[in-house]
Amino acid sequence: MFSTKKLLITGGTGSFGNAVLRRFLDSDLSEIRILSRDEKKQDDMRKKFNHSKLKFYIGDVRDYQSVINAVRGVDFIFHAAALKQVPSCEFHPMEAVKTNVIGTENVLEAAINCGVRRVVCLSTDKAVYPINAMGISKAMMEKVIVAKSRSAAETVICATRYGNVMASRGSVIPLFTKQIRSGQAITITDPNMTRFMMTLDDAVDLVLYAFEHGNAGDIFVQKAPAATIFTLASALCDLLAVPGHPINVIGTRHGEKLYEALLSREEMVAAKDLGNYFCVPPDLRDLNYGKYVEYGELKISEAVDYNSHNTTRLDVEGMRALLMKLRFVQAQVAGEHVEPEE
Repeated sequence: MFSTKKLLITGGTGSFGNAVLRRFLDSDLSEIRILSRDEKKQDDMRKKFNHSKLKFYIGDVRDYQSVINAVRGVDFIFHAAALKQVPSCEFHPMEAVKTNVIGTENVLEAAINCGVRRVVCLSTDKAVYPINAMGISKAMMEKVIVAKSRSAAETVICATRYGNVMASRGSVIPLFTKQIRSGQAITITDPNMTRFMMTLDDAVDLVLYAFEHGNAGDIFVQKAPAATIFTLASALCDLLAVPGHPINVIGTRHGEKLYEALLSREEMVAAKDLGNYFCVPPDLRDLNYGKYVEYGELKISEAVDYNSHNTTRLDVEGMRALLMKLRFVQAQVAGEHVEPEE
């Protein structure tokens, strides 16, 4: 399905873009375009991959003109550009709106106007029952995706939603590793806090599944296992041969939840179980106010959301096995110094 086609990755210098390139640079795609704001990261990526089919576009999804310049002639788009850090979005919420909401509208409008065939947008579990500006902006992004998909006759627009990617830059695994190596206590917010555990390869697989199977407005979720933060820290200590390393519980930080949800209870009622994935079709109800204020659905009242407390729970042994799938952890166990994923 990729033969002789052109793919654009927005925010392509990040961890997801690098993972896609490792997987598809030698495929039969004729061209892979990277759109991002960071010329230094683009130059680093250019030297790292050194491939003729890789093309770079400096631009910002906030600027429609720079987006459409990169979109012209493209067949497919993976939209990964976003502001993702909870604290920065919390302090500067309008910046999150400009990138995550308006930026997404710019990408989708350009895709529709240029006749792009398929667009897959990347969202986050923080968009479900959001309590911080980053999650709220991503929830609004998903509403834009569904709304645009209704009127995009020739362009199929769908989305994926997943949690934190393990061992990516800024995540807790590199932080815990650094604390262990330097002899500092591991800082844990709440030992009972749970998070979905997803590798970068899992994230790419989810996007490709959505790309191949998605219809207009669909949102895809992987059935991911979860673990408590204490289990994660204990497994990492075991792998680095420091069992019993001191742990300092610092308390829940601003904007954090005890657990994350990948599907709300309303979505679980409509979700299709696809084995390893869930697919949530879009809510395409018309402008009938009675459906909102006069008629309800008992099955929604009885449904339960899909979250990191009620999914498959990993123990320390299972967490160790999953950690050893990560290149970063493999290198740390071998005593090698490597940087986490971008």
